[in-house]
Amino acid sequence: MTGASAGPCLRGMDQAGPPARITRLPCWRGAIRAERMRGGLSNEAWKVEDEGGAHVARFGADLPHHHVSRDRERAAARAAAALGFAPAVEWTGGDAMVTAFVTATTWDAGAARASPERLGRLIRAFHDRVGRAVAGAPALFDPHIVARDYARTLEGTRHAGALSRLVALAEGLEGAQPPMRLVFGHNDLLPANVLDDGERLWLIDYEYAAWASPLFDLAGAASNAAMGEEEAEALIGAYLGAAPDEGVRRAVAAMAVSSLLREHLWAMVSEAHPMAEGVDYGAYVGETGRNLEAGLRAFEDRWGRL
Repeated sequence: MTGASAGPCLRGMDQAGPPARITRLPCWRGAIRAERMRGGLSNEAWKVEDEGGAHVARFGADLPHHHVSRDRERAAARAAAALGFAPAVEWTGGDAMVTAFVTATTWDAGAARASPERLGRLIRAFHDRVGRAVAGAPALFDPHIVARDYARTLEGTRHAGALSRLVALAEGLEGAQPPMRLVFGHNDLLPANVLDDGERLWLIDYEYAAWASPLFDLAGAASNAAMGEEEAEALIGAYLGAAPDEGVRRAVAAMAVSSLLREHLWAMVSEAHPMAEGVDYGAYVGETGRNLEAGLRAFEDRWGRL
């Protein structure tokens, strides 16, 4: 079975019909219907139905300030699809990528917390297999390197006064990581990027897929779903095939804070370089800042100051 993202739609087809940027794509068979899909802080997605079935048309330009290359995203999506982790990539061109549509439930945080072992096994399989299939020049994702570059991007903005502390925090968190073999990671494991069709899980949205520490996906999956210690340990144990030791627990906990830090800086950069209409990036800066402070306090309560 192949497929693509299944999320709730924002609105149905306008009376005037689908936007021209959708109708002019050369991949459709016959007349089409289109519905805008939810989500997309850095891209726009539509469910499109034609005579051949249902598809997802995703639009997004390169985002240099976020280190996003659509060519790399498409290479990752193709590799993941070839191995059964992602929907089939049916057509690409310009700023558009069309994939098959999967009828599935989009996970929320509760679903992720209810199935940490299932998610851990999915992450392990992805890490073990996709790097051998992805084509093109290798790209690196490291949240600490990203944090430093985001800080450079933010010089001269309203956030400039906060940058020295955030960069120092990134340095401390980086020092808490052990040397580790890189894997090809998804690097954006929000619950909403996991689809469940009742038989299997799918991963969507490969904007940040690249070679990375395996701990980033584990930490991101746990922190994005607000997993408790027992749920996170089940996730890590399913990934490792054994209970994690104290060193691994501490490293994953530190990487979870790194994930929150990177997301907070991402929100700041997005406020300075807005990508999607109707998104209150300023409010997201506040939300991610609160998440970061709470995560840092929890880490230091458990493991001591960095």
